[in-house]
Amino acid sequence: MRLAVAFDHRGVHLRNVVLEALSEHEVIDFGTDTDAVRIDYPDKARELGESIQRGDAARGILVCGSGVGASVAACKLTGIRAAICHDTYSAHQGVEHDDMNVLCLGSEVVGPSLARELVDAFVNATFDGGDRYVARLLKVAEMERTMKDGEITAA
Repeated sequence: MRLAVAFDHRGVHLRNVVLEALSEHEVIDFGTDTDAVRIDYPDKARELGESIQRGDAARGILVCGSGVGASVAACKLTGIRAAICHDTYSAHQGVEHDDMNVLCLGSEVVGPSLARELVDAFVNATFDGGDRYVARLLKVAEMERTMKDGEITAA
């Protein structure tokens, strides 16, 4: 599987463990590799999300300090289903039931061992494809299509 990864200046602290966990996959790396320069998570979310939208990557892993900002920013992109996960159940269930395509992690929240487990759970999960899950995703897609700034717009 081809995966995109991106880290802001705080998320970079999980960089090595994430890349090690993905060693058997093709990785598109949007950086960063240092905490010496402030890197804003919305910029990384956009780079990673657009790579998924273009089909360059199937899924992505986005890491900031808490995972919250990364998740919020990534979900602003059409077709990106990002979630912050700090437990393995959510990391695989988000893919299986919600077709989550971006795993967001917080480097200040999870340590290296748990980060590896979360990446493994996310990458090894597959979307169930059941009727009820597909119906829910169609509702989400309709919301993306018809909502702007929290209000209904012309379809």
